[in-house]
Amino acid sequence: MLVGIIVFGTCGYSLVERMPLFEAFYMTIITISTVGYAEIVPLSQTGRTLTIIIIILGITVGAYTIGLLVRAFVEGELAKMVGRRKVQKQILSLKNHFIVCGFGRIGRIMCSELAADNIDFVVIEQDPAAIEDIEIQRYLFIMMDATSEEALLAAGIMKAKGIATAVNSDANNVFITMTAKSLRPDIFVLARASEEKNEDKLVRAGASRVVSPYLIGGRRMAQMLKKPTVVDFIDIAMMGSHLGLMMEEAKIGKNSNLIGKNLIDSQLRKDFGVIIVAIKKISGDMIFNPMASETLEAGDVIVVIGKREDLQRMNAVM
Repeated sequence: MLVGIIVFGTCGYSLVERMPLFEAFYMTIITISTVGYAEIVPLSQTGRTLTIIIIILGITVGAYTIGLLVRAFVEGELAKMVGRRKVQKQILSLKNHFIVCGFGRIGRIMCSELAADNIDFVVIEQDPAAIEDIEIQRYLFIMMDATSEEALLAAGIMKAKGIATAVNSDANNVFITMTAKSLRPDIFVLARASEEKNEDKLVRAGASRVVSPYLIGGRRMAQMLKKPTVVDFIDIAMMGSHLGLMMEEAKIGKNSNLIGKNLIDSQLRKDFGVIIVAIKKISGDMIFNPMASETLEAGDVIVVIGKREDLQRMNAVM
C-alpha cells in the first residue's frame, strides 16, 4: 500500500503540476513524511488537493507499516520466520520418518509416544491454537491443510516410512488416505475412524490399518471389568512399567545369522532373556506361542517381551 501511494503521488504531481518524474517522486516523499520542506513549485488548487490526499493516506499507511516492522523485530516475528526456515530444512533432511496428520487428542498422544522413543515425525496441522502447542513441544510441523498434496509432499511423504491420519472428520481421513496412496502407493497408512461404519470406507480408500479409538476404548474398559489382571499384563508389556519390561517387534534381515535356525539354535531366549510371544511369517501367517522347533526365515517378524536394554541388543543382531 505504501508503494502504491508513492506511485500514485509521483504520477499525480507529474500529470497535474507537470513536474519531472524525479521531482514528483521527491515531492511525494516529503509530503508522506511530513518533514515540512517547502513546495518545489507553487501548487495549483488541484495540486494542493492531491497533497492533502497523499498526507492522509501516507500518515495512515506509514504508521501501519512502521507498526509491522516494530512487531517483526520486537515481538520476534523475524525470529519465527528464521525458525520456520530451519524447521523446513530439518524436514527435508528426514528419511524413514512418520507423518502425523492432525494434532487433536489422538494426534497429541501419538506424537508424545513417538517423541518418547526418539522416532522422527512431522505434524501437519492448520489450527493456530494447536500450532502454539506444537511449538512448545518443539515438534517438527507444517502449517497446512493435510488433505492437500502440497502438504504431504512438504512433509516428505516420498521418503516417509508411514503416515497416520487422525483428524476429527472421517471424510478428511478418507481424503488424506486417498491422496497419500496416489502419491506413494506403497506407503503405510494408519487411519482413524470416529465411527465404526466408516472403517470399511477407509480400507477401500487404501488405509493399511484402521483404528477406531472409541471402539477400542469401550472394549478395553469392558475387559478391565472382566479381566483386570490380563489388562494389567498388557499394560506392562505394551506401555512399560516399573519392571522395565516392554513388548517389541524385530524383523529378521536378509543377511541375518538367524536365517534357517530354529528357536533353540537361535539362542534368543538364552542370550537376551526375552519371551517370544509370536512370529509373523513373511506370508502373513501369525504363529502364537511358537514351538522351540519353529524355523526362522528372512522377513519374519518376531514379537517378544523383555527389558529395553535386552531388546536393543537383540535388534542389533537381527
